[in-house]
Amino acid sequence: MKKHIINNVFWVGKNDWELRKFHGYEYSTNKGSTYNSYLIKEEKNVLIDTVYRPFASKFIKNLSKEIELSKIDFIIANHAEPDHSGALPELMNLIPDTPIYCSENGIKSLKGHYHKNWNFKPVKTGDNLSIGNGKELIFIQAPMLHWPDSMFCYLTGDNILFSNDAFGQHYCSELLFNDLVDQHELFTEAIKYYANILTPFSHLVTKKIDEVVKLNLPVDYICTSHGVVWRENPLQIITKYAEWAANYQENQITVIYDTMYNGTRSIAENIVKGISIADNKVNVKLYNAATNDKNDIITEIFKSKAILIGSPTVNNGIMYSIAGLLELVKGLKFKDKKAASFGCYGWHDVSTKIIENILKESGFKIISEPINTIWKPDDEMLNKSIEFGKQFVNKLNKD
Repeated sequence: MKKHIINNVFWVGKNDWELRKFHGYEYSTNKGSTYNSYLIKEEKNVLIDTVYRPFASKFIKNLSKEIELSKIDFIIANHAEPDHSGALPELMNLIPDTPIYCSENGIKSLKGHYHKNWNFKPVKTGDNLSIGNGKELIFIQAPMLHWPDSMFCYLTGDNILFSNDAFGQHYCSELLFNDLVDQHELFTEAIKYYANILTPFSHLVTKKIDEVVKLNLPVDYICTSHGVVWRENPLQIITKYAEWAANYQENQITVIYDTMYNGTRSIAENIVKGISIADNKVNVKLYNAATNDKNDIITEIFKSKAILIGSPTVNNGIMYSIAGLLELVKGLKFKDKKAASFGCYGWHDVSTKIIENILKESGFKIISEPINTIWKPDDEMLNKSIEFGKQFVNKLNKD
């Protein structure tokens, strides 16, 4: 069922209430998601993106109720990832000559995914496409937000920015617009989306925002590829992106650990106690990496000015939940954050050094030597952990 946005612009996408994992199993989608496709019906009819492949047949069946498929004049592929383009093969079987407008890299990616030589029309920033009634689509390349092929397009007259993955959220709602949904849920999912997907490209986010602003195009709607359409104060999410892209941090310290027999856990809890004693204004949070959602932890790291990570030594290494989390951290390239490590060991003391080295490789500044103990921490060690927490936050505040 289509949903009206404004004038001759409609949402014709798919809500996926049951989605819980995305990008394979890399990203948790606890609020589901949407695959946003848009139909513009002016003198020329334009389809912007499609939906994820499992929903292709239903999407095409529903779309054919809104428009005779042969009357679609243009298809815009802002991004070739299968959650955007998955219905294209089935759709193009029905309307094989319809031109597909996308970036040069979009052509390479779509050919790579589907091995079809469709009627591609490459576009670049500043190119436009007249769709009648005095309106046109203006194309804006957005490479690495978050793939090399990504682009936006802007509809004149209705002042709509079709922003692809930028400004979106994995957030499912039958209420299409940002002003109709729970604001806490919306912004929780928005910052999670940014932290886990766009953080490594923050410098490009800043550059692209500046570029779009310089185009001096009025923006009344931002139509994303996932989640809500921003219609009430749509620039608020652009302002948030500008903040998040500027090495974002809050007055927060996050302590993360995994544990075998609760030794590392005890150290973690007492470090938290020491931090809170030394600075009762800092928001300190504690997470077990094995039992908490890894993407939620990444979001907390994104918000933090400093982190402490702990693990016991296991098989001359660290516990796999910590190792996996650190691999994510390395790829996200966080900036201007401080760190330290802690842990326990039995026969060989290596875990804290492994963690510290990965944190250094990931761009964190180590401000305290690791704290660790052999076997289970005794009362003296637990008191040292409290002091470690105090000293860490004091060093952080001085630094």
